[in-house]
Amino acid sequence: MQQPTSGGPHVEPTSAAPSDVVFTADFASTRQWVAGRSWAYPDGGPDNPDDDKLDHLVRDPDYCRSGVFRARRRRDGRWNTGLLTTEGSEEAFLVRAGDTLQARVRLPCETGAWPAIWTWRDGGQEIDVFEYHPDNPDLLEFTNHVRGADLCFRDDAVSPGAWVDLRVDLGPRSVVWWVNGTRVFTDHRGVGRGWHAHLIVNLSVCAGRYHPPPDPETTEMTFEVSSLVVRRPLPRPR
Repeated sequence: MQQPTSGGPHVEPTSAAPSDVVFTADFASTRQWVAGRSWAYPDGGPDNPDDDKLDHLVRDPDYCRSGVFRARRRRDGRWNTGLLTTEGSEEAFLVRAGDTLQARVRLPCETGAWPAIWTWRDGGQEIDVFEYHPDNPDLLEFTNHVRGADLCFRDDAVSPGAWVDLRVDLGPRSVVWWVNGTRVFTDHRGVGRGWHAHLIVNLSVCAGRYHPPPDPETTEMTFEVSSLVVRRPLPRPR
């Protein structure tokens, strides 16, 4: 399948209030990101079979540090996979209530691929900026696990290999998801005023309980994040 290039049009919705950029992802930075380990996985990893994942997290920079997140089949049936998190990093960045996160991603093509951008802290605080499974080729999953809201969003612009612009407004009273500049889901639940969490970007591999596992002939899969920025509202003048 021919994949669109990252040079396509980028639609950036306007913000409701003035804001400052407080985080610009540099995936190569060891100050910003820790590779191959997350407390969202049992004991910090490397495996997470109870979540229907074939992942075996690795710290090899080739799996994540370029913004291209890779998964490669192992001889034992699991897959070496790339994951980056701000948790435990030197900067230890936390996204907070009121922040807006924007990202540009290229969706994977291979059955069994499970890319995501999400948040995590202390056993929870999870907001899924997005999840994707190529066996549902036109569908993105958006979930507020903090206060229980979700949407399965279908659109012709969503497909294996497509570039998609994502935005999430993490409001205390409502989380709002945007796709390619269009607001598609307002959950009316929010995250609460004191919410904060670390960022995670990764490519998992499905084990087959909820989505098909990789085809037997597949040995590698990729998902790309070309940009990820977090903005924070400016204090109101007194």
